[in-house]
Amino acid sequence: MKKKFIVLGVLFATFGFTKMNAQINFGDKAIGAVQKGVTGFTFSNADAAALSKAAVDKMDTENEVASATDPYTLRLNRVFGKYTAGDGYTLNYKVYKLKEVNAFATADGSVRVYSGLMDIMDDNELLAVIGHEIGHVANNDSRDAIKAAYKKEALMDAAASQSTKVAAVTDSQLGKIGSSIIDSKFSRKQESEADLYSYNFLKKNGYDVNAEESAFRILAKMSEGSQASFIDQMMSSHPDSKQRAEDAKKRAEKDGLYKPYVQQKIVNTAPVATKTTTKKATTTKKTTAKKK
Repeated sequence: MKKKFIVLGVLFATFGFTKMNAQINFGDKAIGAVQKGVTGFTFSNADAAALSKAAVDKMDTENEVASATDPYTLRLNRVFGKYTAGDGYTLNYKVYKLKEVNAFATADGSVRVYSGLMDIMDDNELLAVIGHEIGHVANNDSRDAIKAAYKKEALMDAAASQSTKVAAVTDSQLGKIGSSIIDSKFSRKQESEADLYSYNFLKKNGYDVNAEESAFRILAKMSEGSQASFIDQMMSSHPDSKQRAEDAKKRAEKDGLYKPYVQQKIVNTAPVATKTTTKKATTTKKTTAKKK
């Protein structure tokens, strides 16, 4: 996979899927709509969650996932593990052992964080980034994105086929839909609302809200390096990181909470076990003097 720097749910690495045997069935109602080419068919939150889960499950098998005892997993659980439930979804977290700077959340509540992101951001900055991604789920952006992907891939397949019945979403379609999830490009409004969700999450839970500005400053600095042309191209329809950093700063200033953020120590290693010294019990042997 080519290394790409990712900007808060705007730029994403693309995953390829090739197996052709899995199928996801979404019922006769949706399938009938696809057969007729209807663009406004009902696609429920449950449909979006089911399709998202199938796509993420597939990605989990095709990327190196940090084990339960891996230091990255331990850190993610420590930082974000207590936030497991949202309005209508349950969050589950995993770390992809990849150098890309990326994180995403899907309509079923799956949150995937790349180790590359964890290498450059401290706990508060990481909270800001993940909070932004969860904002897309809470605001139904992730649901709408997967609905669009499903309609596009299923309808395209149906139009190209002479089959009288489309019974399921094939693994091939699932692969394309999975790539669409990762490559979702949200509108300026959606990005701004997700940024606000992240800020409010930090504020509500007692974290330093200035970490959001700091996270954007890091990404802005990255965009000035070797990846600048790629980022500029992909950011053409989205607010840039510098502007989003300024917006985060203004929010903090308005609330009277602004202060320059100092990045904390980043620790992606397992905690060192404390050695305990066990004293051996000593027994005093009583010696009986033999009578002569």
